[in-house]
Amino acid sequence: MQLGDLARRASHLCRLAFTVFRLLVEEALNHLPFKDKTVVTPTGAEFKGLGFEGRICGVSIMRAGESMEQGLRDCCRSVRIGKILIQRDEATALPTLYYSKLPPDIKNRYCLLLDPMLATGGSAIKAIEVLKDNGVPEDRILFVNLICAPEGIENVLTAHPKIKIVTAGVDAALDENKYIIPGLGDFGCRYFGTEDI
Repeated sequence: MQLGDLARRASHLCRLAFTVFRLLVEEALNHLPFKDKTVVTPTGAEFKGLGFEGRICGVSIMRAGESMEQGLRDCCRSVRIGKILIQRDEATALPTLYYSKLPPDIKNRYCLLLDPMLATGGSAIKAIEVLKDNGVPEDRILFVNLICAPEGIENVLTAHPKIKIVTAGVDAALDENKYIIPGLGDFGCRYFGTEDI
């Protein structure tokens, strides 16, 4: 996989990731409910088609989740985007919430929760709790991500069985440090060019 190749420069990683993120967002949008919609074409004829049943918003788990926002904006130009900052304690692998700023009407929207990596599921579970505490029904949350570990999928769906996960791939497992194997490394640091070399 080219995204996991450490020899790739950050600019190449960003270009590849952007392409995959846009495809993931498009796939996630396919999982939203539709309703019949009729529009009038420039010729004056009516066309019967489909439209989204509700409104959406994106919520990125900072910082790596912010790398996925442009893919969402390219598909939905005026989408509202919230932020949640959760940091994983490297010693315990447990998440801590530091910050959240969400659209005021988030409880009335379908939420695309954005984070490229799902390892243990701790950060995702905490972010879903934040969304639910703000009135978002669990079945209106779609977790959009690049790579999952099987353990993370199991943990998230055990804690929140009504959400949907849209991912590009499931890797083999977690290692003893709770990192995805083979994985992509620290995706946020690689994407934003702040990794130790």
